[in-house]
Amino acid sequence: MSKKMRGLFDYEYQLELINKHQPPLAKLNTVINWELFRTPIEEAFAIEPKAPGGRPAFDRLMMFKILILQRYYNLSDEQTEFQIKDRLSFMQFLGLEIGDTVPDEKTIWHFKEKLKEKKLSKQLFELFTHTLISNGVVAKEGSIVDASFVNVPRQRNSREENEAIKQDNIPESFENNPAKFSQKDTDARWMTKNKESHFGYKNHVNADAATKLITKFATSSASVHDSQKLEELVN
Repeated sequence: MSKKMRGLFDYEYQLELINKHQPPLAKLNTVINWELFRTPIEEAFAIEPKAPGGRPAFDRLMMFKILILQRYYNLSDEQTEFQIKDRLSFMQFLGLEIGDTVPDEKTIWHFKEKLKEKKLSKQLFELFTHTLISNGVVAKEGSIVDASFVNVPRQRNSREENEAIKQDNIPESFENNPAKFSQKDTDARWMTKNKESHFGYKNHVNADAATKLITKFATSSASVHDSQKLEELVN
């Protein structure tokens, strides 16, 4: 019993120490009414059929806040899952406690895919940016435009399969095997920079110079040059 009480005390004490430093995530929770985002998310997902049985779905507003963490810290799905479990500040931002179930990387990926299908990502992040500016979090006194790699697991494809993917075609072996196709990433690309090879994607961001909060973003495969997304970010 004493160990359990001491563990709870340690958890609360650590959170108190973290909040004394006024971390950006705590500030966001203070100034933003996150319920503003719930309506468009729930309306978009309203027609989603509920699967019988299985584990209850995670709160969709919390899933959107996970995407905010991803953008701010430039994390892959795998790293996002790990960092939520590892950082008390992340758990507090999401309203989670030690012992709560954390969405795994596949769940995070699936949620992003659903937002993309429903063309909701841009709308949500524009609302997020507008909310930051309205609350004075972002003063628009200067911007930083940057791009960073997001690496994903490397694919073990045959030479013929890779050639078809480079031509933006779906390999015949994938089409004939839906289970195999579902496990393949056909949008990620290779890029070499500073003698380092990367396989995956790029996050192109326009961030507020003072707070480093992202006000606009675009994504692409790793092979796309930064300049190709510049106009989209600046305008």
